[in-house]
Amino acid sequence: MSASRSEGRLEVVEICAGAGGQSLGLHRAGFTHRLAVELDHQAAQTLDHNLRKLLKEDGVDLPDDHKLVAIGDVASPDTWNPDEYRNVELLAGGVPCPPFSIAGKQLGSSDERDLFAWAIELCGRMRPKALLLENVRGLSAKRFSGYRQAVLDKLHDYGYIATWKLLNASDFGVPQLRPRFVLVALLPEYAKHFDWPKGSGEAPTVGEVLRDLMSSNGWGDKEVEEWSAKANSIAPTIVGGSKKHGGADLGPTRAKKAWAALGVDAMGIANDAPDAGFAPTEGVPGPKLTTEMVARIQGWYGEEFEDWEFTGRKTSKYRQIGNAFPPPVAKALGEAIRDALLQKGDPKPLIENSSTVHDPVYSLLRLANRPLTVEQIIMKLAKSGVSMEQSEVERHLNHLGHDFELSKTERASGELVYSLGEFKAFVGQDDHQRHALFTQHQARIS
Repeated sequence: MSASRSEGRLEVVEICAGAGGQSLGLHRAGFTHRLAVELDHQAAQTLDHNLRKLLKEDGVDLPDDHKLVAIGDVASPDTWNPDEYRNVELLAGGVPCPPFSIAGKQLGSSDERDLFAWAIELCGRMRPKALLLENVRGLSAKRFSGYRQAVLDKLHDYGYIATWKLLNASDFGVPQLRPRFVLVALLPEYAKHFDWPKGSGEAPTVGEVLRDLMSSNGWGDKEVEEWSAKANSIAPTIVGGSKKHGGADLGPTRAKKAWAALGVDAMGIANDAPDAGFAPTEGVPGPKLTTEMVARIQGWYGEEFEDWEFTGRKTSKYRQIGNAFPPPVAKALGEAIRDALLQKGDPKPLIENSSTVHDPVYSLLRLANRPLTVEQIIMKLAKSGVSMEQSEVERHLNHLGHDFELSKTERASGELVYSLGEFKAFVGQDDHQRHALFTQHQARIS
């Protein structure tokens, strides 16, 4: 990659890269991929094709046998060797979302698809200058406060300054809300220069973005204008779905109703834009979207982003698009991280990340040298300025029990005492249950 180096570009290794939404955004922000890792063969084919095209535009013509995309389980040594990429500028990824999504039952560390904690261990192993991980909004819920705290504590142990932030894609010009919970961690000398991107807070409507595509197959100008006027807001969040479910559609019942209000039939994905004879009928509020239209709503829109070619059949393309991180959001994050790595602007005082407490019960039990009762937990928290009722402490303990070994012992007096044990999450253990479950369910994992 010496040619990209000479042009002042930074290097990134991307895990769980999907079909390239984050990849494209990071490339537009000034990063060049040393390697991308992806499980799904079709998404990996899309990614490899497009990354090679981007590199060629930058004057980097890779030989056909150069491995730019590694296909397989990102946590398997058979797929790639992270030690070959130590000290890369950026480690980035969109690790699987179902462990934290409401639709995925929020199993967290008990879900064989959970790779978030493993990605933190990978960061400690590879020692990049910066880490970028994105996931669904569900990870920001109280259910996962202990999980988030464990992530921050581990990154602190590795010497990184880490923060979380919920970003809405619509703030970055993407015509859907699409909230994503993002973790950025940097070594201290770069963290002093990092600012979260704010975006413009504006996004085009569905009608504005899709007007030309809706008219591309003969649908009348008047009908297209009427449809565009009706589709006068941003879209519901695009749902890519998984291999466990059937063909492509635009989401659950609530989402379908929101699409209907925009004049879109959400019951499937069309092969082509509506033709001259198309007219809405009872129960059909308007035309279905094509994969090209869905890609625009996902952020593959505008000169920087729209020249991206998805490979495979329609349902595979839809899943690739729907599961992606919107490229404009990735670009904004990439630019903020790149500026920090280049140490642009005046440095800011660092806020010690270990002082950020997502779960005070977790933090207390982690440092406790003996088991504690609920009453003792309440008293110790109060001394540190945290007020909690018994029911709230018990709810925290219940949540912690899902992701950590939580010992509950009854004393002779009948009181229950609690102590916090190991994190249940997969972090690379050879004997972790994740291996057997992953092998069993691999054909359905996406």
